[in-house]
Amino acid sequence: MSANDPFARLPEAASFTVTSTNVTDGAAWSPEQLSGMSGVPGGKDVSPQLSWSGAPEGTKSYAVTVYDPDAPTGSGFWHWAVANIPATVTELPEGAGDDVGSGLPEGAFQLPNDARAARFIGAAPPAGHGPHRYFVVVHALAVESIGVAADATPAVLGFTMAGHILGRAVLTASAETPA
Repeated sequence: MSANDPFARLPEAASFTVTSTNVTDGAAWSPEQLSGMSGVPGGKDVSPQLSWSGAPEGTKSYAVTVYDPDAPTGSGFWHWAVANIPATVTELPEGAGDDVGSGLPEGAFQLPNDARAARFIGAAPPAGHGPHRYFVVVHALAVESIGVAADATPAVLGFTMAGHILGRAVLTASAETPA
């Protein structure tokens, strides 16, 4: 695992709270959040349930991202990106990140992840590569619509959000595949 801090070069933002019935901050993903599409035994590619509270005043929408900075790519690996979640929404159910975004609120949409699928893809660190961290982040934004195309990359979403982030709520999960 590297010491790469995915927030080190981003603008500072207020902190607020995100919790999950599937993810405990600092703990390993459950099998449901591992990648069956990538062949991880027991993996199901089910997005975690998320609830958040305490977002900064002026929040007009949210985005949710799941990112592995420890992937051996030179640029990490984006597992999930959701944009334009209305400010009135403070929870996503487990499985919201399926192929059709069935649990997403009206107006919200999923961007293609680094596997080029517009859905949640679970953790699948390479065998023997060591532990990987997965940053599950709810971004509180000062705009109702972030203005990115549905086929944009999560990196474009992040770049576009940078000037609109009011707050950031973070859970960190982990996964490791033995050699």
